[in-house]
Amino acid sequence: MTDHPRRVTRALLSVSDKTGLIEFAKALAAHDVELVSTGGTAKAIAAAGLKVKDVSDLTGFPEMMDGRVKTLHPKVHGGLLAIRDNKEHADAMKAHGIAPIDLLVVNLYPFEATVDKGAGFEDCIENIDIGGPAMIRAAAKNHDDVAVVVEADDYKAVLDELAANNGATTLKLRRRLAAKAYARTGAYDAAISNWFNRQIEIDAPDFRVLGGRLIQSLRYGENPHQTAAFYATPDKRPGVSTARQLQGKELSYNNINDTDAAYECIGEFDAKRTAACVIVKHANPCGVAEGSNLVEAYRRALACDSTSAFGGIIAMNRPLDADTAREITKIFTEVIIAPDATEEAIAIIGGKKNLRLLLAGSLPDPRAPGLTAKTVAGGLLVQSRDNAVVDDMTFKIVTKRAPTDAEMRDLKFAFRVAKHVKSNTIIYAKDLATVGIGAGQMSRVDSARIAARKAQDAAVELKLAEPLTKGSVVASDAFFPFADGMLACIEAGATAVVQPGGSMRDDEVIKAADEHGIAMVFTGTRHFRH
Repeated sequence: MTDHPRRVTRALLSVSDKTGLIEFAKALAAHDVELVSTGGTAKAIAAAGLKVKDVSDLTGFPEMMDGRVKTLHPKVHGGLLAIRDNKEHADAMKAHGIAPIDLLVVNLYPFEATVDKGAGFEDCIENIDIGGPAMIRAAAKNHDDVAVVVEADDYKAVLDELAANNGATTLKLRRRLAAKAYARTGAYDAAISNWFNRQIEIDAPDFRVLGGRLIQSLRYGENPHQTAAFYATPDKRPGVSTARQLQGKELSYNNINDTDAAYECIGEFDAKRTAACVIVKHANPCGVAEGSNLVEAYRRALACDSTSAFGGIIAMNRPLDADTAREITKIFTEVIIAPDATEEAIAIIGGKKNLRLLLAGSLPDPRAPGLTAKTVAGGLLVQSRDNAVVDDMTFKIVTKRAPTDAEMRDLKFAFRVAKHVKSNTIIYAKDLATVGIGAGQMSRVDSARIAARKAQDAAVELKLAEPLTKGSVVASDAFFPFADGMLACIEAGATAVVQPGGSMRDDEVIKAADEHGIAMVFTGTRHFRH
């Protein structure tokens, strides 16, 4: 690929975000670039004392229909689309008085921001840009001759090239800008399409588009031989994508994935009701607890499986305080994420230079609607977020013995956690803390036994006379297809069970519970998490 330089003689600027606009326009003028502009952009440039031609003077038509029609004109699109070395194109330009446009600078109407602020339907519609995307796509198609800029971050790159190439841009830059331009219009249309589908309540549109903006390029993906990057979607959900990183190494792909899992789980615990801590390893909680304060919640979560917690992710539902920060720094931790932190806590964490501290500002709403997506070979699986919350469920007692108040409290806690553990899931809980977690096994019986074994290991480490599963309750993310899984939980010491119900053998499972004097409740809600 040759440099294929193209001198910029005329630029069309039309921006809603005027960050850096005047400085950029002044620099273009210094390179003898003729400035053409629209509406408020033209006024801003003129107010800075620069010579600027209004697009209506270029087209011979005024802006009309409340500004909906101003750049949709042959003298604009001809100037962008004409192939400079094509004689037929050049003759058409001459015949119709079309001047070339060598640089297009457009950022689109702020549709995403308008939606974010909760604007009404008509206001959102009016903030759908039409002329902007049309010009961007035209300029990007003709990138052999035209440079297109869709955000202020690229002003410097253009100016650097003009300075280095006697007022010209290179093909390499124009191609990079063109690729970015198509991605920007694609993400813009995705935001509009998904918003529209929500408004008219279409869950499975004929076409589904997803778009995002780069947050950071990552060193690699799940493994070093995989490339990866992190993108933000228009869904402004509090979490790792919106958090401020105060210190520590750059987040890795696995850090981001695990931190998201931790913060989604901690979002289930209302900070006004209780302090809570979630410790995650490989996208699964390995310890979750409530407490009278954060340090108590952390210690109780850690006691569930301190071995797995080494090198884990810690999420808090309240601002991180100094006592909790000191306790956390006693073992190796990869990431801490919380809504906020005290200055003293920040200083304490600062003593561990590689420990990442993220402040998300607020907690995610577990009831909020939204979409999740994952790829499969040749396809994309899209579903609504699992926003079922245990506090909204009706627990149906199906055994002869009803749970005690203490058991019911722990059953709700355990089922709250089960939503965030990979299937098949078994959660043992006692006194609002997990005491054994079995995750991701092919058999629910295996999950029950693994969780019980982890509780035995924890008892040895804590020098307890018996595992904390004795007298615990148990939660299953899906129904017990046979009684054997529940019997394994009873063998570990569970006295009450919460599960969705719905198996063909529910009667068999209920009968086994009654025979062992176990209380069992059905939620009617399943929490598969693959």
